This record gives sequence, structure tokens and C-alpha cells, in this order.
Amino acid sequence: MKVDNKKQIPLRINTKLYNAIAAWAADDFRSVNGQIEYLLSECVRQRKRNGEYVSHEIDQPPELDIE
Repeated sequence: MKVDNKKQIPLRINTKLYNAIAAWAADDFRSVNGQIEYLLSECVRQRKRNGEYVSHEIDQPPELDIE
């Protein structure tokens, strides 16, 4: 029997960011949810690898130049 150890959380992001992630997910043949989980996992791995935060401004929203 498979046990699902995933936590469901509500997530609110702006439309431009969602669209950018959705396009990236399509390029990588992932769902948007799968892409977000992948990106978060990579950030956690990067933080653990370097022993420091990925960005010193981690809680600042990204500047998106998407038209």
C-alpha cells in the first residue's frame, strides 16, 4: 500500500509568476504543482549544499519582466 506523505497547502501567487511557472512546467513535461515542488526541492538542496540561504532576500518577490 502506497502512503502519501505530501502536505497540502494553499498557495497564492501573482498571475505573471503563475504563467511563467506554467510555461516552464510545460517545457519540462510537468504539472504546475510538480514544477513548484521540483523548484522548492532544488532550493532546499542548494541551501543545504552551501550551508546558506539561496538568496539574502529570500522573502522578496521576484522581479518579473514578462510581457
